[in-house]
Amino acid sequence: MYWLVALISFAIVGLILTGIALELRPANRPLQLPRWTAPAMGTQLVVFVGAQLGLLVLGINEAFAQEVVNGAEVDVVEISTGMGLAIIGAGIPTALSTIGAGIAVGPIGAASLAAITEKPENLGRTLIYLGLAEGIAIYGLVVSILLLNRI
Repeated sequence: MYWLVALISFAIVGLILTGIALELRPANRPLQLPRWTAPAMGTQLVVFVGAQLGLLVLGINEAFAQEVVNGAEVDVVEISTGMGLAIIGAGIPTALSTIGAGIAVGPIGAASLAAITEKPENLGRTLIYLGLAEGIAIYGLVVSILLLNRI
């Protein structure tokens, strides 16, 4: 299983290095990649997805809880369907508020950049607007924490 983790790590590092190389190229020079990069990127993607599927199939037993540890019986806590649904319900406010914050930050960020390029003194005001949009996600997280305390 460790070789699958190493394979995924190798693929991630390769993608990061490719992104850095593309970011550091001069802006006025068009992107001219060597011929071997297209198959290499495709191969890297296939290796990454294959390694993740391999981890899922081969490493699934590692994730299961074991009832016996060093010969001693371990108490397994059973979670009922209602408790599972309650935990999922407690996570829903965070998920929805994060999606809402992402939807809000997109247009606000674009408008902020446009406003700052025209009048740089508006930077503080636009940061306040962005902070208010990000606050939506924090409110959802607080609600989820409060709900988890009630379970």
